[in-house]
Amino acid sequence: ERLIRIVEDLDEIAQLDSGGIKLNITRFDIVAVTNEVIEMLEMKARKRKINLVCNKPDKSIYVEGDQERILQVITNIIENSIRYGIEEGQVTIDFIDVNKQILTEITDNGNGIDPDELPRVFERFYRTPRGRAAFSKGKGLGLAIVKHIIEAHNQTINARSIIGVGSTFGFTLNKRSP
Repeated sequence: ERLIRIVEDLDEIAQLDSGGIKLNITRFDIVAVTNEVIEMLEMKARKRKINLVCNKPDKSIYVEGDQERILQVITNIIENSIRYGIEEGQVTIDFIDVNKQILTEITDNGNGIDPDELPRVFERFYRTPRGRAAFSKGKGLGLAIVKHIIEAHNQTINARSIIGVGSTFGFTLNKRSP
């Protein structure tokens, strides 16, 4: 099953690279999608005593993108935050209005990523030494897929981290009016 999943992940990256996957671009509420992911991952977070906090505005935030692919992006980043975060920690999701875009940031208070390793976290099969020690089942493909999905939307993704403080992964999507 693990080998099948690896092959499927590699196939997905290859298709994203070659433009073989057509995005279904629609207008959707990114806050609602994020809440859906939080509900899906709440049990995983509870097992590690991690609190999931969505700092959502009073109103919906509409963006343009492939809703299913963005759900996959948010799921992957939050799962990593739960997996590599500290027990009894917190994962926070924020939405920042940046001119014509919405920046979605997912922050954990985990152990952080070494500055020398940070530029490589989006590479295929790359896993930090700390990540390999903490979670042996990872393949190092999740963030590579996330990067390809965001780039297929002609958007950006970034990561910043401080050892002992935590990590933040952020990506942009174009705003759409309600």
